Amino acid sequence: MRTKSAAAVRGSARRPIAVALLAAALAGAPGAVAAADAGPGTPRTPEGASAVLDGLKTYGQAVLRGKDGTVRQIPAGLYEMRVDGGGMLQTYGVGVSGNAQPQARYAEIGWNGTPLAGNGEASRIRWVLEHSYPQLNDLAGLAKAAGAAALTAQSAAAGTQVAIWRLAEGVRVEAVDPEAEKLADYLQRAARRLPEPPPSLAVYPGEVSGPLGTRIGPVTVRTGAQSVSVTPDAAAVAMGVRVVDAQGLPVTSAVNGGKLYFEVPAGTPDGAAAVTLRGSTRVPVGRVFTSGVPAQVHVVAGSSQSATVATATAKWPQLPDAQPVGAAAPGTEVTTLGARSGAAPAADPDTSDERLAASGSSAATPVIASLAVGLVVLGGLVVLLLRKRPLEDGPDPERGPAPE
Repeated sequence: MRTKSAAAVRGSARRPIAVALLAAALAGAPGAVAAADAGPGTPRTPEGASAVLDGLKTYGQAVLRGKDGTVRQIPAGLYEMRVDGGGMLQTYGVGVSGNAQPQARYAEIGWNGTPLAGNGEASRIRWVLEHSYPQLNDLAGLAKAAGAAALTAQSAAAGTQVAIWRLAEGVRVEAVDPEAEKLADYLQRAARRLPEPPPSLAVYPGEVSGPLGTRIGPVTVRTGAQSVSVTPDAAAVAMGVRVVDAQGLPVTSAVNGGKLYFEVPAGTPDGAAAVTLRGSTRVPVGRVFTSGVPAQVHVVAGSSQSATVATATAKWPQLPDAQPVGAAAPGTEVTTLGARSGAAPAADPDTSDERLAASGSSAATPVIASLAVGLVVLGGLVVLLLRKRPLEDGPDPERGPAPE
């Protein structure tokens, strides 16, 4: 029987080691690139009012009939929200299965970011809100218009909510109270199309950019408040950035339609600055609030004087000779996976290739380069290991030809 030589055994042992090294490198590469490309979540820019849901306050009952034949009874009525910084909101739910949770946080947003976008019936919801409870506190007059015998706050809220659900989602839902059901039918039948209401406070656009030495902007203010305060952030103050009007005069307050500009001193390093606008106004009826869950969208039915806030940001481009973040300086030692320790050789004086590599690079570039070098080194090791492995059927150089 022919037995394998020690060299052959050693050669066979090298193969799983080499394969394991390559597998580990290849398995780690996608994760490393993903980690380099992934960044922190971008927070939503504050716009208008933000609030916390208190819960369902004035309501009756409704019956929801599903497409699958199911029938269930659900509460239908008016919610209340506490506005951050002061104020109260009354709202109706847009989604019939929203399952709104008390103490959930909500933020004002345009219709485009909600299920109302693209819904041809959504524009009729604002009419319902403006012509029903609580905007109309004359319940006797509302009952007469709807052909109902009488309405309470609870039945009026239930009938209004049912009409909104029908327009927003086209569901089969009826109010349990017959008078509330008459109100729902009347509102759905009489509703006319109205445009989306304006925000309580917003700036357009939310971000502007431009070269140094010019007024960056304009940023246009949209608000229902008589005026709003204008306050640059700490970074803007530290860099000497000023918020001015079209004539270059400093601005500390603004009105609806006002235009703001950023003046950045010449020689300022590349960067960004922000300005915060604050005011107090009633949030327009029909304005939408969302918790971030599409089914949990509320529409404003009433508002007290409420605190509002918005921010605008200015950015100016990087300096042409600025070194990309993460680029290594000439002569800097760079350690990569599988590379030998020791000082790196000096960089080639000709940096044209370096400049080309830097253009269009991302945060993943250094990681990708390191992985590439590591894979090349590992590949070399594998080649050396496999080349040193003697042929299993060939002669063993240490013991001579195998006996017959």
